[in-house]
Amino acid sequence: MSARPDAAVIFGKAIEEHLEVIGQVRQQQAVLQGIAQAMSAALRAGGKLLWCGNGGSAGDSQHLAAEMVGRFRRERQALASIALTTNSSILTAIGNDYGYDVVFSRQVEALGTPGDILVGISTSGNSRNVVLALEKARAMGLVTVAMTGASGGQMAAHADHLFAVASKDTARIQEAHILAGHMVCDWVELDCTEA
Repeated sequence: MSARPDAAVIFGKAIEEHLEVIGQVRQQQAVLQGIAQAMSAALRAGGKLLWCGNGGSAGDSQHLAAEMVGRFRRERQALASIALTTNSSILTAIGNDYGYDVVFSRQVEALGTPGDILVGISTSGNSRNVVLALEKARAMGLVTVAMTGASGGQMAAHADHLFAVASKDTARIQEAHILAGHMVCDWVELDCTEA
């Protein structure tokens, strides 16, 4: 017979771990400010933000791209932001013809221009298709941002800006990623709003 759920273990432990990880995000405020300033500069110069990731990180990519195009907290002009995770025809065509490892790098090649920003999101930092997208972006003159877990993984070597969450727990890392993304959106929205 399997064990029954225990509220103290399921809820209490998760909340404690969440608060500990989120508390450590404060130590990376300078990193997040650097990311936000780079995004604002790119957008003000006519560039765009590209986002990629797999699974929950694909969802985060779409969520954060939507905050930029729509709005986060305030009415303002739309900001150029594209999640590379959303076009099923592109993803399946590239995956079928070239392999899943290049589903994002091929889109970076097609859509990226020097000065744009590519944000790669991976809790392990080792998602091959995200690593290759960051490599391609850097080679093309894009600014690269990696949002990862504790080690930074392989993505760290290809990131101009690295936000590495001090955890190895996927759920806690994802929670910190979305908080960081929301703070960056808030900054960029204020910084790019016409007076």
